[in-house]
Amino acid sequence: MKVLIIRFSSIGDIVLTTPVVRCLKQQKEDVELHYLTKSVFRTILDHNPYIDKVHCMDDGLPAVIEELKKEKFDYVIDLHHNIRTLRVKRALNVMSYSFPKLNIRKWLLVNLKMNLMPDKSVVDRYFETVKPLGVTNDTKGLDYFIPGDVNVTHNDVPMSHWAGYVGCVIGGSYNTKKLPVAQWKELCASIPYPVILLGGPEDREEGRQIAEQDTVKIYNACGKFSLNESAELVKYARVIVSNDTGLMHIAAAYKKPIISLWGNTSPLFGMFPYYGYNNLKERVAPLSHIVENEELSCHPCSKLGYSRCPKGHFKCMKNLNMLKISTLVQEIWKSTQQG
Repeated sequence: MKVLIIRFSSIGDIVLTTPVVRCLKQQKEDVELHYLTKSVFRTILDHNPYIDKVHCMDDGLPAVIEELKKEKFDYVIDLHHNIRTLRVKRALNVMSYSFPKLNIRKWLLVNLKMNLMPDKSVVDRYFETVKPLGVTNDTKGLDYFIPGDVNVTHNDVPMSHWAGYVGCVIGGSYNTKKLPVAQWKELCASIPYPVILLGGPEDREEGRQIAEQDTVKIYNACGKFSLNESAELVKYARVIVSNDTGLMHIAAAYKKPIISLWGNTSPLFGMFPYYGYNNLKERVAPLSHIVENEELSCHPCSKLGYSRCPKGHFKCMKNLNMLKISTLVQEIWKSTQQG
């Protein structure tokens, strides 16, 4: 049996599909598993031992469709479910199952503040697509595989951080999903442990601003490491404090304690840190701690994000209590030290 899984983007969403990949491979005999994504995200999948072949849209959708037709798939598992995936499914003309996006329920939550979302991770909704194939969730959580040639050593981080550090993921796909620099400065100043700031090249300047208050305690790694190298820094952190972004889900794959910070979006959409067995109400402390401003009448204001706060005040992030977050970091640090 040959199966194609489709998820075009982004980092976190692709990582959240990995339990389906693993369970399909392990629970179905003689399955050949292919994955279609954007070329920029290939590095997330290339070293996944459960995937036999990765296809990318390097030359646009028509070219990759012709490539896929030659594979003669038996099934398509559509975990993205949009116009482009519809084109792929129609072209391949085989049995397909699609991820329920629940867009109407998301609209009701954003616009009318009516919460009809199921209390479960998006991972469990992904599994609904493979239920007809007899595949079930093994509850082992997410996967992330770092290539063997990636090796972040002591030479790559300051000596002051060798005994342990707090990983702070400052990046985000939208500004309204990012804790502002002033709040990061306040938080890092109150954390009595070494800190590594994590993010991409686009976060380097904000990282510099945060780190300049204490360049010994705070190391700005933004833009200095590849995604897989950043994943390794996440893997060895004692605690992760993160915006709702891809590295947060990679941290969950490594079963790290995570304090996730939520701005204009909400964990109610199902994108909270997932360890394999947790929904939102029955959290798995001390692993997952969700911090959000639930008192705002305008929260959540989007299922994705904006370049700036539509109301102009950005209270969903600016009003988060940094002292409480710092206290939580210290409690987790001490508990991991005891363990």
